[in-house]
Amino acid sequence: MQLKSAFMTLCSAALTFGLLVGEPLKAQTNFTLPDLGTSALQALPLEKEQAIGEVMMMQIRGSSPVINDPVLDEYLTTIGRKLVANANDVRFPFSFFWINNPEINAFAFYGGHVGVHTGLIAQADNESQFASVLGHEIAHVTQRHLARRIQQQQDNSALTIAGMIAGILATVVAPDAGIAIISANQTQSAFSQLTHSRSAEQEADRIGMQTLNNAGFDARASSEFLTKLAAQIRYKYKPPAFLLTHPLPESRVSDVRLRAEQFPVRYLTPSLNFNLAKSRVLARYDNKPENAEALFRKLMREKNYDNTALKYGLAISLLDQKKLDEAQPILDELLQSDPKNLFYIDTKTDLLIAQEKADEAVKFLAELNNYRPNNQVITLNYANSALEAKQYELAENILKSFLLEKPDHSLGKQLLADTYKKQDKLAAYHEANADVLSQYGAYLKAADEIQKALNFVESTELVKQQRLKALLTQYRRLQKELARL
Repeated sequence: MQLKSAFMTLCSAALTFGLLVGEPLKAQTNFTLPDLGTSALQALPLEKEQAIGEVMMMQIRGSSPVINDPVLDEYLTTIGRKLVANANDVRFPFSFFWINNPEINAFAFYGGHVGVHTGLIAQADNESQFASVLGHEIAHVTQRHLARRIQQQQDNSALTIAGMIAGILATVVAPDAGIAIISANQTQSAFSQLTHSRSAEQEADRIGMQTLNNAGFDARASSEFLTKLAAQIRYKYKPPAFLLTHPLPESRVSDVRLRAEQFPVRYLTPSLNFNLAKSRVLARYDNKPENAEALFRKLMREKNYDNTALKYGLAISLLDQKKLDEAQPILDELLQSDPKNLFYIDTKTDLLIAQEKADEAVKFLAELNNYRPNNQVITLNYANSALEAKQYELAENILKSFLLEKPDHSLGKQLLADTYKKQDKLAAYHEANADVLSQYGAYLKAADEIQKALNFVESTELVKQQRLKALLTQYRRLQKELARL
């Protein structure tokens, strides 16, 4: 599903952030680290940690190229939840999201939010390697490494919490800038922060590898991926972004290799969904369509990996170049082999809409929606197809039902706002716009939208007026609270 959103350019909020972590202890064959996670409980209660996480997620939506791609979201969330279900010390629900950035990077922060750059899956050789990085980031959250950093700050006030968080925020999209911010505070407390982080990084390696194994992945993939990154450093002036926030000295590589030997060799069948997700990223996010077409044709000649996934990537690159007649037979063949595959369903819908066959897309998705009701890939494609087919009432009903189950789904909210606009339901449109804007922390703009909504409410609609006025008050209050942070 392709949907360009005007809201992605809103809110000049603070930059997103990752973890500034340092060199671990020297590799040893038999040693254990203490469970450090509980030491942060007094400094930062779980409820406050979640609240801070939500505010920072708003900032990320407003200032970073977050991808609203239902089929990629579905894949990432499936892998993330599988890992979380096999992790210890999980204190709150996790959420996973994509950043459109070709750099190899991932980051975790307060409240269980984990961001993944598209470049990470593009460079991973298999699903276990990809999952190994997610397991590492999940461990940073479950062990409350950022919260422990605030605990350290309470013991030494020379390094301000605001300055520390600013540095952490900056490291995600501009790691060099983040390091410079921390370097500007080179006090003894800053050095103790980095020392603390060395232990935290090693702890995340250890716990993340155990989680990977518990979830049924190949735990040795952690060592494979770090070794691969270490090899890249030798040939690049600038190391991958992941290594600027997660430094990779030789001692850490050696330590992870030794730990990997403690796990049994696990031979796994290559994951089709991983390869499809990788092809989708390469075709739609990390390359221009014409370059992607050349890449997939080259890989298909060489047969570097799963040919099915390569065909899928080729189909997307052809579709995005409007070579519809070339894309159609490839997609039809893929769908015939696997009619319920969400990757194929999503791209087939894009093809039908591009062919101006929106009514056919609605029929195609109606049956699938009955089979898997409220699945985000099928349902949002169904609603979007109904919009394109000018079946506005159907689109509205689909989206209202979907948002009852997933009330915070950004793309669902944006599509509902578009639906109201198409129907000329202006009060509902401006209210829905306000709801979308609030997810970006743009409370002043959200309040303006509510004010506009009130202009389209009839004088007799007293209940609606009261509800909108209450929302107006709420958004203004939230703006004041946000300004105080």
